[in-house]
Amino acid sequence: MRRADRLFQIVQLVRGRRLTTADFLATRLEVSVRTVYRDIADLQAQGVPLDGEAGVGYRMRAGFDLPPLMFTRDEAQALVASVRLARPRLDHALARQAEGALAKIIAVLPADVRAAAESLPVFAVVGGPDEATRARLVLLRAAIESRRVLGLRYRDLRDETSERRVRPLGCYFWDAVWTLAGWCELRQDFRSFRVDRIEALELLDERFRDEPGKTLADLQRAVGVR
Repeated sequence: MRRADRLFQIVQLVRGRRLTTADFLATRLEVSVRTVYRDIADLQAQGVPLDGEAGVGYRMRAGFDLPPLMFTRDEAQALVASVRLARPRLDHALARQAEGALAKIIAVLPADVRAAAESLPVFAVVGGPDEATRARLVLLRAAIESRRVLGLRYRDLRDETSERRVRPLGCYFWDAVWTLAGWCELRQDFRSFRVDRIEALELLDERFRDEPGKTLADLQRAVGVR
């Protein structure tokens, strides 16, 4: 990879994450951590508003943007594949937004790239979550974005029912089922709940703030996800 391309990739990766470590960048770009440190220093010297430091992580200051770039043929096909595979598994609202975003991208591509993307022979089997699960996913996304505590009545795999108060952190799709990951106030630990086994769901008025040991980043570190 050319150095100019690597610098661009660093900017893109940091922009897309809350906090990005040098180890993560080194792994993704297949370079040494020392090289990442040098690249970050060069970007900062060029005026790119990267905040952070070695050993902690980096984030992009709000308001920074790059001029739009055209997608390559392979990138356009990857976007088409991603939306086709994801759409049947999303709630209806998010699926419509994904399809609309893809249509806007396809519309501005050169004719040959657009034709290659639209003719990609990759499809998803029709199916996905039932309507009740899709409806819950909409509420869960709203709770995560607004940082609202959830009240759940949950039936586990042993058919035992419990009442929970949960800080929702993220939704994960596991090939066949959706799960909600969150901080369970009953268990005082991270827990995952199958969305199709949530019998009742209520967005409470109470909001939560990040606390050490109870955040999505803490959860991802605990399970080894970067």
